[in-house]
Parts: sequence; structure tokens; C-alpha cells
Amino acid sequence: MEEIAQRAGVHVSTVSRALGTDKTGVGSKTADRIRAIAAEMGYQPHPAAAELRTGKSGLLGVLVPDLRDMVLSEIYAGVDAGAHEKAYSTFVSNTQDGIELRRSKLEEFLARRVEGIILGDARLDGDELVETLKRRRLPYVLVNRRLRGHPSVTTDDILGGSLAAEHLLELGHERVAIVAGPSFVSTCTERTHGFVQRYLERGKLVADSSIVHSGADVSGGYEAAAAILDRHPETTAIFAINDFAAIGVMGAIRDHGAKPGEDIAVVGFNDVALGQFLPVSLTTVRSPMFEMGRLGARMLIDLIGGGSVEPLLLKPVLVPRQSTIGATNRLQLKTGRS
Repeated sequence: MEEIAQRAGVHVSTVSRALGTDKTGVGSKTADRIRAIAAEMGYQPHPAAAELRTGKSGLLGVLVPDLRDMVLSEIYAGVDAGAHEKAYSTFVSNTQDGIELRRSKLEEFLARRVEGIILGDARLDGDELVETLKRRRLPYVLVNRRLRGHPSVTTDDILGGSLAAEHLLELGHERVAIVAGPSFVSTCTERTHGFVQRYLERGKLVADSSIVHSGADVSGGYEAAAAILDRHPETTAIFAINDFAAIGVMGAIRDHGAKPGEDIAVVGFNDVALGQFLPVSLTTVRSPMFEMGRLGARMLIDLIGGGSVEPLLLKPVLVPRQSTIGATNRLQLKTGRS
């Protein structure tokens, strides 16, 4: 910076202001000349020095269960984009939904002096990590999953479950089942609740024995659907709490001698890109994953700046495809409907 000041014929403090966020007292022509000289010399600000000067790291930490998951990677892409818009940087860490691992990852984030945290792995079964953040007064925002009374940006999962149910009801499905995912995950419980509630509103009952908790991945969906079909071979439609579980459901239907999309309808959730290119394209409920992450980052930065925020629910959209529409004619033959 001293070399830049010498070449520009200004004091080093002027260079500091021109290249920083506080440009008070620096004319636009002078600032442009200083930036041009800095670029020519290959100047890069030192993050540690900037943190010492301002007391701010410019870092946001992001915790997710598993970044290999396409939904979580899309959410994180949105978080990173939203942070970049406000001149923040992000780094992400996987927790595998492990309580001890979440705790240790948080301590790593705190050691790096993050200014706030995005949580993508909140738990319904008593979330100690969230309570720790509240005690330490470190700003945080929940994405992907939510907890009542905490700042969050999530999909309206109750509405999403209701949309899936309404679609199947319109197609005439009464013997339905749900691959419900883990019980400690808000997305799973709320999507299940929305689905069951919509059936009840139409005077239809989803039997408890047709709702099976599961892993949220392909193998979890397969195992849960296999148990459902063994128990209730009369099932005509299965709602899975995410698209990967729904892919597992399709495998279980096939291995039980039936055809997904013809004999048994399948609905997933999230609308990952893979779903539309499956041999039987997957009907799903679209969740605005990238936008969720981007708005979550902006909400967190507002909190860091001392602003007040309210939880935000994003609207899901039903995307009908072959896995339900293809089953319509076969269902009509089974039920005698025309």
C-alpha cells in the first residue's frame, strides 16, 4: 500500500480508504487512479489484516447433513451466491446429522471467527446446537429444515404435502401410503402432515400402517416401500418425502412385480434434475432450493447488521409427470371408474 501511495502521490491512508469499503474523503478520480495502480501492481488485500482492522471476518459458516445430496448442494450454491452479493465468503461442512459431529464443526467455525451461521440440519428432537448459538448471541438462519420461533427460509412443506395429496385424490387414489423419512426432520414431518391432512379434509383416511419412517435416501425409500407393499399389496400410490426416496420406491415397486407409473403411482418432492430423465419420469413437488439458500444468506447478513427478520416460507409447485399420470388408466380399470 505504501508503494501504491508513492506512485499515486497520496497518503497511505487515502489508499486504504480507496481500496476499502469506507471511501470517505476520497474523490472518484483519485479512487479510480489508485485502483488502477493497485491492479497494475497485482495488489491483493490480506484478509487477516482486514479482520484486525475492522473486527469482521467477512465469513459465513454453513452446516449441512451431506453436501453430496443434490438438494443440499443446490441450497449451498444459493447461499454462496447470496453471500457474494453482499461481499461475504462462505465455507461449508458436513455433519451427517451426528450430534457430536455438529458440535465439533460449530467449534471449528467459531475458531475461524465466522460472523454468522447457516444451519441446514436443524433437528426437531431438541436441538442443542441452536440453543448454543442463541446463548452465544451468534447470528444464525435455518434453511432446508425449520424450527418454530427461529429465523429461517424454507419451503412451505405442509402445503407441498397437501399439493401431492390433492394430485393423487384428483386421480382417484384412495389406497395410498407415505415413505415418511426420519422423524426428527421438519421437512419430513410437515410434508407427511400436509398430505394426511388433505386426505382427511376430503373424508379419506391414510392408515397409520401405511406411513413408514425411513432413511431419506434411495435405500431408505426402497426399504420403506418394500415394507408397505408387503403389508398393503392393494396400495395404488406412494408419496415419498423426497425425490431420492421416491427413486427407491420405484425400485421396490419393480421388485414386487409391478410397474411404477402404471400399476402404482409415485410422487416425490424437491424436483431434482435427475427426476425428469428417469425411464419413468417422476411427478414431484418443486422446492425453490437455490432461492432458499440465497435468501437465507441475505437474511443472515441482515441479522449481522442488526436488522430484525421473520421466518420466510417459499411456495412449492406440483410438477406432474409420467409416474402418476401413467397410472391413471390402470387405476380406472381396477376401480371400475370411467
